[in-house]
Amino acid sequence: MYSVEWANTPEYSIMYHDLPRSARFWLFLLAVDQDLAETIRQQGCSCGGRLHCANYLRKPRGTPVQLPEAQRLRLSFCCDRDGCRKRVTPPSVRFLGPKVYLGAIVILVSAMRQGPTPCRVRELFTRFRVNRWTIARWQVFWREHFPQTPFWKLARARLVPLVEIVALPYSLVDAFLTHHRRCRGWTLLLRLLSPITIPGALKIEVPQ
Repeated sequence: MYSVEWANTPEYSIMYHDLPRSARFWLFLLAVDQDLAETIRQQGCSCGGRLHCANYLRKPRGTPVQLPEAQRLRLSFCCDRDGCRKRVTPPSVRFLGPKVYLGAIVILVSAMRQGPTPCRVRELFTRFRVNRWTIARWQVFWREHFPQTPFWKLARARLVPLVEIVALPYSLVDAFLTHHRRCRGWTLLLRLLSPITIPGALKIEVPQ
């Protein structure tokens, strides 16, 4: 159970400095990804075959620091059994599915874009080079699609108290950063969301 605090206030004060910018933090996230990948490797392929390393290079945008090539690798595997050769990609705390921006950047920018303030849009573009159309797509995902997923309906029950859906993803960021120090708060949040980073993880439920 994640213990979080949600401050019910109309003032959205989250700023860029809430995201750790040290190289040590991003190196730590790589270590977390390596642990997640090792767990998947030991489980093997669903066909019974062994998983061999098949990492591939990503070119993430919006990084607070210049990441070396080793930290831009998406950890992945390939089954060694003939007739299968299935690719198995483990969850990640660094990459949010196929999005070109790092997961933490997608979350932070979407959270900072609360309210129709042109000045805030310009600030986000200056800092992260994210245009308003991309931000708008991210907001549609967090506000309309994400709350309808089976993953979120289960994950939300683990948060104490419940996170406000109307303010996603700000309410998530605020909840974890309010209760924890920045690095730990971001790590716990990214761990919580890591299951949605693999292909096919988000299966939208259509209301009857």
